[in-house]
Amino acid sequence: MRFAQPVILNSSQRKTLRRWTRSRSLPPRQVERARIVLLAAEGKTDLEIAASLKISNQKTARWRKRFLQFDLEGLEQDAPRPGRTPAISAELKEEVSRRTTQSKPGKATRWSARTMAAEMGMSEATVRRIWQAHGLKPHLAERFKVSKDKHFV
Repeated sequence: MRFAQPVILNSSQRKTLRRWTRSRSLPPRQVERARIVLLAAEGKTDLEIAASLKISNQKTARWRKRFLQFDLEGLEQDAPRPGRTPAISAELKEEVSRRTTQSKPGKATRWSARTMAAEMGMSEATVRRIWQAHGLKPHLAERFKVSKDKHFV
């Protein structure tokens, strides 16, 4: 049988957690976490805390452990999650940026999103997102052209 680690609070931690439980401006998740830790500090088991707060005992154990590991800061935010892996690699994004700024398409003076998408084998929307992320606006590129007029000074 597993036993939960005891939670021992000092006076400032206890005061902060009590203030959190009475707060109306804090997120409900943070208030619930504060209640879990206060009940754990009273010596209650995870099952007793879960029954009194109507939550799962796994949730109770998780927040007890997070408090013991990270103190009050561990209760303020959720743990970071990995998120979705990018569909387009950073190297490919850099290649689109490099080609946009350092090369010209055949039979044109500048890249359009459609021509770049066809060149790189990706969608036009993807090219637009990459350009926006890098601050590229090839359609607004202004270049000084020397006049071919013989009388131009």
